[in-house]
Amino acid sequence: MAKIVYGFGSSHGPLLSTPPERWDLRAADDRKNPQHPFRGSAYTFSELVDLRRGEKDFHREMSIEVRCSRHERNQRALDRLGEKVADVDPDILVVVGDDQHEWFLDDIQPSFTIYCGDQVINAALDQEKMKTKSPGIAVAMSAYYPVEDHIYPVPKDLAHAIIHGAITDEFDVAISATQRAGPKGPIGIGHAVGFIYRRILKDRPVPVIPILLNTYFPPNQPTPKRCYEFGRSIGRAIASWNGENGNKRVAICASGGISHFVIDEEFDTRILTAIKNRDTKTIFAEPDNMFRSGTSETKNWITVAGILAETDLEMNLIDYVPSCRSEAGTGCGMAFAGWE
Repeated sequence: MAKIVYGFGSSHGPLLSTPPERWDLRAADDRKNPQHPFRGSAYTFSELVDLRRGEKDFHREMSIEVRCSRHERNQRALDRLGEKVADVDPDILVVVGDDQHEWFLDDIQPSFTIYCGDQVINAALDQEKMKTKSPGIAVAMSAYYPVEDHIYPVPKDLAHAIIHGAITDEFDVAISATQRAGPKGPIGIGHAVGFIYRRILKDRPVPVIPILLNTYFPPNQPTPKRCYEFGRSIGRAIASWNGENGNKRVAICASGGISHFVIDEEFDTRILTAIKNRDTKTIFAEPDNMFRSGTSETKNWITVAGILAETDLEMNLIDYVPSCRSEAGTGCGMAFAGWE
């Protein structure tokens, strides 16, 4: 029988792969953005500055000294996760992430998708595509895409077991059995999976099952409760799976989050504490309009919390690092955790 032996969660935001002295590149994007979701409403950048005045000394938070300190903490946490995953050496990795119009566009946007092809490609960095991105995004793109294509095997039997378990539990999941393609060939797996393979696994070819949630795009984002219950279904399917080649050791990953692109430390603390304590009452009570923009990726963590609720593994928060890049408190609440 398969056994979940480890779980981990990691933010994957561009600041993690951007030198702290260049965080201003992303702050420039923030200043142009007319809609910053924050605590259920949306604000222009100047409105956000006025709203948060006195909340915290964001000018100090965005100073180069603080940025460098936060950047070092982020890198230590990522290194610690990478070392732990290497030590655990799982047979299979299940990555729960979100798709941000990488595979799915306006023609189809499933709430839940399980990939079950023979293999998945993390496609090489597209230099032409990089030129279309803002400087703040382009500088970090190498953290998601390798210099040349990397191919990872997919354990189809387990993917199918998860699909059948979800259907039995009345989740109408979408499946993807063929990697989507464009004019240049296969479209690589999205940033949520690519970052984990590049930064945590160092491109090691660990077999992977990508599970993609639509956390970003209205109107069919799953609620926190639905994500958690979907996770429990996945956990049960893994625990009951008896693969052809005997017992398999499975690791589970939540990729993304926590609050961004406006940092909300109160939200982050509340949700991370609830996940650690298996406090589903607090998780389910969180208004769905709190999960907007990048903060919506917190639902990937909630799904993984549901998966790991089917085990006796306990969450340990390795670090929480609010990484601020502007006087409006924009940036990312970086979180890194392991379940052991």
